[in-house]
Amino acid sequence: MTLGTATPGGGFPVYGQAVAETVNQIDRSLDVRPRNTKGSTENVPMLEAGQLDLGLVQGEVAHEALNGIGRAPADLRVVAAMYSTPGMFVVRGDSTYRTIEDLKAKPVAFGARGSGLVILARYVLDGLGLDRDRDFQAVFLEQAGDGPTMVIDGRVAALWGGGIGWPGFAAVARGPAGARFIVPDSEGIRRIQAKHPFLATMTVPARSYPGQDAPIVSVGSWSLILARPTLPDDVAYRLARALHRGEAALAQRLPQARETTAANTVRAAPRAELLHPGVLRYLREVGLVP
Repeated sequence: MTLGTATPGGGFPVYGQAVAETVNQIDRSLDVRPRNTKGSTENVPMLEAGQLDLGLVQGEVAHEALNGIGRAPADLRVVAAMYSTPGMFVVRGDSTYRTIEDLKAKPVAFGARGSGLVILARYVLDGLGLDRDRDFQAVFLEQAGDGPTMVIDGRVAALWGGGIGWPGFAAVARGPAGARFIVPDSEGIRRIQAKHPFLATMTVPARSYPGQDAPIVSVGSWSLILARPTLPDDVAYRLARALHRGEAALAQRLPQARETTAANTVRAAPRAELLHPGVLRYLREVGLVP
C-alpha cells in the first residue's frame, strides 16, 4: 500500500515512516510504503483518483474535503487518528515578538503550499479578523524543512506550524537563540472558536520542545490517516489491527505518535459513518464502538 505523506523536513514523512515500519513489523502480510507528496492538499485528490491507497491529511483539509467545503464532498474513509495539531508560531528566543499582532507586516513562513498547516493558519487568522496575505508578508516553502533555517538566520520573523514534536519547531528550539512560541490569547481562542467551532482547544504539554517550560494552549484539530474508498475491507481491518496492536511500538519510534490509538480514532472521526468499514469492524471487536 502506498502511503502519501508530504515534503521532506516536516512531520508527515517522519510519521509515515514510523507507521510503515510498525505496521509492516506487526503484520508481515502488509507492506506499507511511504511516498513523499506535496502534502495534505495533494493527498486528497490522489486518494480520490486511486493514486494512493492511504494518505496523511491535516485536520482542516480533511474537514473541508469530507464536508464538501469549496468542493464536492470527498468519498474517503478514516483509518486512524494521527495526532492533535495545535497551531502555533515560533520565533527566535532573542526576538522582540511576543504576540500575533507583533508579527503583522513581517515576513512569516507559513509552510509548504500543499501543507494542511497553511489551511489551519487561514482559519486561525480569519477567526482573529486577520488575513494571511494582506496582514503578513506570507512566505511559502518548497520544502517544509527550509523554514527553521529561515527563522534562525533572520530571513523570516516567524514560522507557522503545529503539533507536539513537530520537526520545524524542534529545529528552531535547538538553534543558538532558542525559541519562543506565539499563540492566540484566551480571548483570541474564544473569537476563533465562535467563528470556526470545529477547531478544538488543545494543549502542548511543557517540555514538548527544548526550553519550553510551560504548557501552551492553542486551537487545532486531529490529523487523520485517510483511505481511498475502494481499499478492501479485509485490508483496512488488518491495517487497523496492526496499527493498534503496535501502539506502544509506534510511540517508541516517534513520541508524538503516542496519540495514534484506537480510542483517539473513535474520538477524532468526524462521523462514525466516515470510518472505513474494515476499521469499524475492528473497533467493534475491541469494544470501542457499539
